[in-house]
Order: sequence, then structure tokens, then C-alpha cells
Amino acid sequence: MEPLISAQTLAELLDEPELIIVDCRFRLQNPNWGRQQYYQNHIPRADYLDLNQDLSAPPNALQGRHPLPPMTQFAQTLCQLGVRQNQTLVVVYDQAQPAFAARLWWLFRYWGHNLVRVLDGGWVAWQAQGYPTTSTIPERKENGQFIPQAQPNWTLECSELKRQIQNQSLTLVDCRDAVRYRGEVEPIDPIAGHIPGAINHPWREACTPEGFLRTPQEIQSQWADIDLAHPTAVYCGSGVTACVNLLALAHAQLPQPQLYPGGWSAWCNHLI
Repeated sequence: MEPLISAQTLAELLDEPELIIVDCRFRLQNPNWGRQQYYQNHIPRADYLDLNQDLSAPPNALQGRHPLPPMTQFAQTLCQLGVRQNQTLVVVYDQAQPAFAARLWWLFRYWGHNLVRVLDGGWVAWQAQGYPTTSTIPERKENGQFIPQAQPNWTLECSELKRQIQNQSLTLVDCRDAVRYRGEVEPIDPIAGHIPGAINHPWREACTPEGFLRTPQEIQSQWADIDLAHPTAVYCGSGVTACVNLLALAHAQLPQPQLYPGGWSAWCNHLI
């Protein structure tokens, strides 16, 4: 299934009963910003999910700043939204670049709901094209039906990652900005640098300056240096923005690498 949806197509679907829209705008430096923006204005029918509260478990040293949410918690969240497993189309959106929408897209699929798409260009594209907005909060929906089942081999734990690094049996991709990968700047985590052996594919390169995902041909060209048929894993700071590269690869119909959810925030804590 194509992982993206255009603003025009979403606008045409707004009256469809089996449609759930989720706003997940967020800023790491100002965690309340996204929810405040949602209350001021959002796409009609949209609910809001928060990176820290809904898309992650509490941070801890072993699993990083944004561990995956517990299975039962995430399933309850989806049921409260009214999601019916693999019957309801879910559209998620971000401000522009899909840094947080991609995480939610990946989580839906990881727990077994494949009918999920990311609004290409996000809120900025929706507004720029003149589609309706509202500050009205949707009425509570009838509970959905969702039985989560984690997809096998989609994630890597730290111990397995270490083993594969030692055996040189894995291509590891760091999706953070190049200056963080090189250890020149580290604004969040206690140590600068990258996991040994990792190569760098910054997630922002998958997006245009306006926040749209690049074309499949551009993404295929960007990743031509990696044999994705070989075992491959991606990571970022805490398992969030690496999902943008996973989204881009799905858009380009390329194989999906594994995700190391703990990312650099978990790895560097093992070094302290």
C-alpha cells in the first residue's frame, strides 16, 4: 500500500465513515507546542496523539528517550480513537516534514494495522491548498476493535545489535543529521558520536525543503550505495526520525530495514 496520501485525496475522503485522522505535531524542545497548535486549528475530524504520552513509553537509560509504547497501551489508544483493525483507514499528519507522523505510521504497521497513510506535506500543505480547518474537537467515537500483534524481526535489541556488529553481519544506518553523526554537535544526549560501523543517511534528505517526501526515483538514488537485500538496520536518536527513512523506503518500494528503537540515546548510556 502506498504510504502517502495527498491533501487533495484526503479532502475528498473527509466524509467517509471509515476514516480516522490523527494530528501528531510535536517539538522536542517544546513538548506542549503540538497539542497547543491542535487546539487552535487542525484538519476536521482529527484527533491528537502526543509523542511522549501516546507514541512512547517513559524514557529510561536502557531503552532511550522514546521507547516503544507498551502493546496494551497502544491498543487501548487505538480503540479509543475508533480504529477497527484493517478496516479503518488512518491518516496521520505532522507540521510539514513527517518526523513524528512517520513514527506513528510505523507503530500502526508494527502492531498489525496496515491501513495507514501519511499526509504528504503535512499541515502546511493542507493549509496552503486552502482546505478546511477547525478548532472543534471531535466527539468521542464508539470504541474500535484492535488486537495488537507485533511484527517479528522488525526491531533490534541492543544485545542483538552488538552481536551483529561484532560479526559484521549487518549494515547499520544512522539517520541523524551529519553533524551529530560525526560527533561535532550533540544537543540532546550525553555523549557525541555514532555507533561503530554505522554509515550516515540523514532523514531530512528524504524530504524536500517544503516538507514533501522526495520521489521514489530520488529515494532509490539516495540509497543506491546500500544493498537492502543484505540485513540492514536504521537508528536515530531515539527511534523517531529514523522512521522517516523507513517511510521513504516504503514509498520507493524498497525493502524495509529493521529499527533499533533505543537509538543513540540508549546506546551511549551503555557507554557511561
